Amino acid sequence: METIQIQTESRQYPVFVGEGIRRELNTFLTNRFPGLTKILIITDETVAKLHLEKLLQVLKPTEPVVFTAPSGEKAKTFDVYYEALSFALANHLDRKSVVLSFGGGAVGDLTGFVASSFMRGIPFIQVPTTILAHDSAVGGKVAINHPLGKNMIGAFYQPEAVFYDLELLKTLPIHEIRSGFSEVIKHALISDPSFYQWLRSNILDLNALTREQLSDSLVKGIKIKNKFVSKDEKETGVRAFLNLGHTLGHAIEAESGYGKFTHGEAVMIGMIFALKLSESLLGLSFNTGEFIDWVTQLGYETKIPKQLSFENLIERMKQDKKSVGNVVRFVLLEKVGDPILQEVAEEIIWQELTKF
Repeated sequence: METIQIQTESRQYPVFVGEGIRRELNTFLTNRFPGLTKILIITDETVAKLHLEKLLQVLKPTEPVVFTAPSGEKAKTFDVYYEALSFALANHLDRKSVVLSFGGGAVGDLTGFVASSFMRGIPFIQVPTTILAHDSAVGGKVAINHPLGKNMIGAFYQPEAVFYDLELLKTLPIHEIRSGFSEVIKHALISDPSFYQWLRSNILDLNALTREQLSDSLVKGIKIKNKFVSKDEKETGVRAFLNLGHTLGHAIEAESGYGKFTHGEAVMIGMIFALKLSESLLGLSFNTGEFIDWVTQLGYETKIPKQLSFENLIERMKQDKKSVGNVVRFVLLEKVGDPILQEVAEEIIWQELTKF
């Protein structure tokens, strides 16, 4: 087991990483919440079938109530958010209750937003079941989607703890492994050239990740996330660098229809575009061709789907949370490990999309 302490302005909390770490959850709840009245688990249909019984076993003799959301981005709608709040009210949760997020990034986003707004905020704990959640479960960004933009309705609300049980990752399909691992690659690109080189040399087949490779990559990614979050909890400065690839990535997700592309696979296309922009606008010295060959070998799509119009993608990017005054801002790299946030004129985006 490894414990990483996350330090933000509003709260310090632990991230526990290890196989079987969920078994420590009951002890943590007993010690941390001596007056605990009720536990609400929010999960989704896929995770409930695969893993819910494992979590219920370790929470005995308590009797949690369980709200099951649709799988994937369909969990992050106004309707599901309202249903979850109604379920909490109907089951008499109060300010001494705790909500457990049991699933991937979408469930974590939904659960955190429910917890942040129920009775103006009650505690919640992240119990991630995906690789992607090494990024989304840490840092306290919680939200639901709007048809006009991804993660537009939400809050900054930190969990009490994260229990990252690597045993639960063994059932992930390959597209979910790719989705999560793109965020690992992102963390390396914005913060750690040596970690990036290690990934290039050692991660050659996502179907053949060893337990050690996966654990080391996730722990490293969480530590990099913490470095940015500890300095800038509410994304007024350097935390925005964690959005490398997300400007175009979120636009692709929204324009394709949420759930058609996994988050990480869309972000990978966005990262490649940001790297090309960095070469064109900042003179980044980086072999993007070799990078594309590597991620193609890992199974990623590297091009924008042909059915998506540039005009619509640019309009989506103007609605990105980093955009100011309808001007699109991208996270770019001056070099690996040295990101900046830069405004890019619409005509340049058109030119680069055409070349891309």
